[in-house]
Amino acid sequence: MPTERERLWFKRFAAPLPAGTPRLLCFHYAGGSAGMFRHWPALLGSVEVIGVQLPGRADRFLEERHARMGPLVEELIEVLRPSLGQPFACYGSSMGARVAWALAHALRDRQLPGPRALFVAASGGPALDDGSWLWEDREDGLEGYVREMGGTPPSVLAEASLLAALLPILEADLSVLSTHDFHPEVPLDIPIHAFAAEDDAEAGPDRMRAWRNETTAPFSMDVLSGGHFFDSAAEATVIDSIGRALGDPSAPTFLAPSAAETESRSMNEGVAK
Repeated sequence: MPTERERLWFKRFAAPLPAGTPRLLCFHYAGGSAGMFRHWPALLGSVEVIGVQLPGRADRFLEERHARMGPLVEELIEVLRPSLGQPFACYGSSMGARVAWALAHALRDRQLPGPRALFVAASGGPALDDGSWLWEDREDGLEGYVREMGGTPPSVLAEASLLAALLPILEADLSVLSTHDFHPEVPLDIPIHAFAAEDDAEAGPDRMRAWRNETTAPFSMDVLSGGHFFDSAAEATVIDSIGRALGDPSAPTFLAPSAAETESRSMNEGVAK
């Protein structure tokens, strides 16, 4: 049975699936919550969808928010540790893509089982980071950035109290990104599949294509219509693509262990002998 801490972090919006079912950890965008994945289990019937709920929002609103990637990933690993023996993949949108990527590196660095595949959306390749961020040094402040990017319900933008509640969450989340000056010398060795929206000024196809440099394993990309926040048609393409990759029991991108994991197992077996 999941512990209370696991229930806080990992939201399951459907009945448990049989043991051995592929798991997909889903990471929300900055200012968002795991609720954005509430309808995914019904559309990914052969995949166990787990929405990762970061502190400081929704049912965790009163908890202290993370503003740095390191402590966030460290806490996430501790919560994940009991279930790392079960294969999983990760999907992340915008900020969530970077959290999933940082988690994959941290698990590998600790010689712990990591994701078998990484699905990323709405976040340019990490190697493109140059210390400048679209939300910083704006005359209209963070509120201007929120209005420019879209995706926030008009009812929130029109209500001062709702906007005042959102902005501190968003500020902490964006600080996770802007303070994470991480340029690993060794890329991952797991498949990465990117989703790029044609009209996304922040993470269009050219910037999403840079994710190919983050792995020595296969890279692929879907180009979608729309902007930074996917509409229903774009989201349907994302779900369909992930479902085909993870729902096929013969799919090597998910079931095959990474080279690093295979090497680690071999070393451990040699020690045991």
